[in-house]
Amino acid sequence: MTESQTAVRVGMVDDHPSPVWGIDRILEPQADLDFVCAAATVTELLTTAADLDVVILDLRLNDGTTPRENVERLTQRGIGTVVYTSGEHPDLLRSAARAGTLGVVLKSASEDEILDAVRAAAAGEGVITTEWAAAVDGDPNLDAVDLSPQLQRVLTLYASGGTSTSVGRELGVAPDTVNEYLKRIRQKYADAGRPTHTKLDLFKRAVEDGWLPMPHRARGE
Repeated sequence: MTESQTAVRVGMVDDHPSPVWGIDRILEPQADLDFVCAAATVTELLTTAADLDVVILDLRLNDGTTPRENVERLTQRGIGTVVYTSGEHPDLLRSAARAGTLGVVLKSASEDEILDAVRAAAAGEGVITTEWAAAVDGDPNLDAVDLSPQLQRVLTLYASGGTSTSVGRELGVAPDTVNEYLKRIRQKYADAGRPTHTKLDLFKRAVEDGWLPMPHRARGE
């Protein structure tokens, strides 16, 4: 790296310490990569250091956020993201892809693969791997469904256990209006070949599309 070049500022979001230690060890000897900080949540990371170039993002966090919203928040700040995962949740990878992440790196990847991914993301290039392509393209039944912000809110509140009455109270609308919204949501999913006959189906679709997080995992999983 020449004197005129500035090292890429890298952050990491992971709520387990071991992956952070591993990434720190891999990046530390690299003159062109500066591992600035790590945090357990995106909010904490942005509070600590908002001027990052690339963030290595754990796919599943315990703070109730979704990969989709985390990627969107970072992307809106002009920060490239690379999802760092064991790869067992292709539905979450798809939701991250829709939000604009640059790619995915498996936690089993070699040091060179991780370094190549970070450098590619810093240059605004996609991090294309077999796992990434399989996650994005592997399920033809997961056609994206476009929901307005209001319909997203209705879906997440209702699928999380709310009733038409409680959702209406939260949004300031009548229960009958909520029921009309739910009909529109169900129709959109039906048109995409992803029917939602039950409330559980609605919950599954909300998770698949990144509107709700995966069910809580136990620490150490």
